[in-house]
Amino acid sequence: MQDDAQLVFVALGGLREIGMNCALYGFGPARRRKWLMVDLGLAFAGDEAPGVDLVMPDLSFVEKIKADLVGIIITHAHEDHIGALAELWPSLGVPVYMTRFAAGLAEARRLGEPGAPKIPIRIVAIGAHIELGPFDVEFIPVAHSIPESTALAIRTPAGLVVHTGDWKIDATPGVGGMTDEARLRALGDEGVLALVCDSTNVVREGESPSEADVAKTLGELVASAKGRVVVTTFASNVARLRSAAEAGLAAGRQVLVMGRAMERVIAVARECGYLQGLPPFLGPDPFDRLPREKVLALATGSQGEPRAALARMAEDQHSSATLAPGDRVIFSSRTIPGNEKAVGRVINGLVEQDVEVVTDRTHLVHVSGHPRRAEMARMYDWTRPKIAIPAHGEQLHLTVHVAFAKSRGVKEVVRAFDGDVVAIEEGRAALIDRVATGRRYKDGDILLPAGAECVGERRRLAVSGVVSIALAISDKGDLVGDPDVIIAGLPQQTRDGAGLDAIIDAAIFETVENLPRAKRRDTDFVSGAVERAVRNSINSVWGKRPTVHVLVVEV
Repeated sequence: MQDDAQLVFVALGGLREIGMNCALYGFGPARRRKWLMVDLGLAFAGDEAPGVDLVMPDLSFVEKIKADLVGIIITHAHEDHIGALAELWPSLGVPVYMTRFAAGLAEARRLGEPGAPKIPIRIVAIGAHIELGPFDVEFIPVAHSIPESTALAIRTPAGLVVHTGDWKIDATPGVGGMTDEARLRALGDEGVLALVCDSTNVVREGESPSEADVAKTLGELVASAKGRVVVTTFASNVARLRSAAEAGLAAGRQVLVMGRAMERVIAVARECGYLQGLPPFLGPDPFDRLPREKVLALATGSQGEPRAALARMAEDQHSSATLAPGDRVIFSSRTIPGNEKAVGRVINGLVEQDVEVVTDRTHLVHVSGHPRRAEMARMYDWTRPKIAIPAHGEQLHLTVHVAFAKSRGVKEVVRAFDGDVVAIEEGRAALIDRVATGRRYKDGDILLPAGAECVGERRRLAVSGVVSIALAISDKGDLVGDPDVIIAGLPQQTRDGAGLDAIIDAAIFETVENLPRAKRRDTDFVSGAVERAVRNSINSVWGKRPTVHVLVVEV
């Protein structure tokens, strides 16, 4: 190893939020480092970005050093780890490595999105090693809520880093492998320089229940149901889909699949052998034709997505599926923060139809795919790292994880956020620099910077509406005809019952008439004067200042 070579870690997403995971490891002298990217995920936009569906990491820094980027490794196929790949890979153009199941889902998504790029994916077997520049990377199986999740053992001349990805400890995961305790212990014996570990459930004591516990509950709930049963869960949770299907088959029901995302996952899961022994599932069409006690439907929509199958059933708008009083809907999922209102709307729509709704508030119908504190303690005991870097969490999770790692005897713990460059060096682990980071919005088919003016304008429009005015001025400075006014998002009347359109008209005429005739021939001056007058007039009777657009035409 060169004297000035250094091993560094920097996250471009996932170390200030849960989601949008993207990490970089760099090794070499500061100006000649080789870089390895781990995951390239997305997050979902909230109320701060109206009209925007997806949020992705800003790769400005990576685009500058892409000649030294040796590859991208995907730890598993959840959207917050792989979802930005199709959109952002073209700006990088490097090989991508992942397991067979993740590759199958990536290809299925590509085929469903016209114009999506063909990415050179290289399939890696779990347990295999690959060499990328100065990095030797081993794929280690871990239990999680999607098949073929992996932790990474990243070996460099500076030492060994264990990047856990998303994981938990589950002796009966249902589908996929268990977390490989023996291999992680062996890495601890080898000597782990740093552990970069999932923080999602660090605020929760104890251990996560097992998928087998959920399977047992689902079996009981399906067996006791008198009418139809609909199970909604995350489409990628193959173990849960299998458990629900087995419960339905054991109760003499037909298994129907409702939702394209679920259909894609099931097709890939069958191809990889994770649904072996189960008969082919039906589509949604027989839902209304089969006897009610013979139906077990697997449906998308656990997060209240308005176009998903369950939301349409809750609104009685599904083309082939109508629920009836006494049917049972099981939410085998947790509500992601920010989705509470959407999920609540779906539940209320179901309850209004006298459908029984079962959630994790009353039954063990969901378990997390992330470790609680007792499981994290075992990971630290197995690997015995010299340095800990909490990852995959918001500020609270990362901060609590710092104290937890210290309590497990780790001498050097670095709390880093997105953009912080961490030197991974025994005795000298620290924040040493910052790189450009941020967010990009997927707005329709366009990728925008998070600070794009149009997004801010939408927020303002949502609050106070817009007034569009077109008026004509003659060469003598007189109004020609009546102004054309379009109002959107404003109330029609004031508190006293006066029409808002009349107030706007009065402001326009009064403003133009009070301008000196010479100024009336200056279209820009007239436009500005009318804009201010209309905005102020509306504010005086409404208490809000709308966006006002004025077009002045000289005739």
